[in-house]
This record gives sequence, structure tokens and C-alpha cells, in this order.
Amino acid sequence: MGKVWNSDLPEMVKLAKLTLHFQRSFPMPSLLRALCLFGLLISSLPADADAVSDALEAASAAYASGDLPNAAAQISAAGKEIAKAQSQMLAAYFPAAPEGWTRSDNTDMAQGMAVMGGGAGAEATYTDAGGQTVTLAAFADNMMVQSFAGILVNPQMMAMMGKTVDINGVAFLEQEGQSTMALLESRVLLQANGASEQAQMLLGLIDLAKMGKFDAK
Repeated sequence: MGKVWNSDLPEMVKLAKLTLHFQRSFPMPSLLRALCLFGLLISSLPADADAVSDALEAASAAYASGDLPNAAAQISAAGKEIAKAQSQMLAAYFPAAPEGWTRSDNTDMAQGMAVMGGGAGAEATYTDAGGQTVTLAAFADNMMVQSFAGILVNPQMMAMMGKTVDINGVAFLEQEGQSTMALLESRVLLQANGASEQAQMLLGLIDLAKMGKFDAK
């Protein structure tokens, strides 16, 4: 996916939300810019593209008729569909359940991202034959990423917060043998909650380089 997708999507989702809540004071040129930039993203969407296209067409028609509240609402709807598609792309990078394990995906994760500041998210729980579980979670473009970024990009901070472990060339922070996390490409927060040996085995099955660029082409 192109540079427009990677750099402008968080701004566009934020813009859509601001438009929805502050439609009376939102400048007309900015709304038009949002419509144009969202339109540039449509050709790159791997899923729910029709829903996004429909919402943007409705937004364009509403804007043309002067119905700014409806235009703002449709832009917000398009942003939610884009985030849903991104969440599905993140989940696709989680590994299949190893032999003797089962995997259960949290299908409500994408919808719940709204209360976490938006963005994309995916979660899957793995259970071994003995009933022990490990939960993998990934977040992109939201406050969860921002909260941990200052720690996970600083080796000294990581050393202060716990143990640093290398998994396929990526530095992960392990805490109390039950939590392992890393920041991929300064954008994707990847976490594993569960016994460190099992959690890190599952993390080692992920293509970390590609996951960090999960929505790029």
C-alpha cells in the first residue's frame, strides 16, 4: 500500500471524528480535503471496500447538497470500515494453532477499538493440551501504541522495566514471565500474555517484519 495510506490514515480518521462532533465549525475546504484523501485510499483496501466506497459516495453527495452533518457522519462510517479492514489484516498475521493447540479469535476486537482511541486491533487466544493459555494482541494507530512507544523504543527504559529478549531480530520486553511485548515499525504494538516460554514460541511464528507493515503493499 502506498505512502498516503500509511501517513494519512490516522489523520483522516481523527478528521472524520472531529467533523462528526463539531460540524458547525468545521471549515468547508477541510471537509473537501478529507473526502479527497479518503477517496485515494479506496483502491488499496483489501476488504469492505464496497462499504467504504458507498459511505464516501454518500458523503460526497451530502456535501454537494450542503448537508454537512450527514457528510460528516458518512466520513466517520468510512473511517470505521477502514479500521475494521485493518483489524482483519492484523489478525491474519497471527500464527495458526500449533499441533495440539487451539486458537480462538476475539471477533469483537475491532468494534471495541473505538473506546481505546480508535485505530486497528486484533486478539487471539491459544490453548494447549493442558489447558494453559496465551493471548496474542496487536494494536495500530491508537493510544495503546502511544502509551508504550516511549518505553519500547528505548533500550535503557526496557532494561529498567523488565527483561529484554530477542525474537527473530526484534527486541521484546518481558515482564514477570507473563507479558512479552514489542513495537514493530514504530506503529504496531504486539503483546503476548501468558507463560513466557509458550508466549515467545508463538511470537516466534509470526513474520514480525511483515506484521509491522501489515497494511502496506
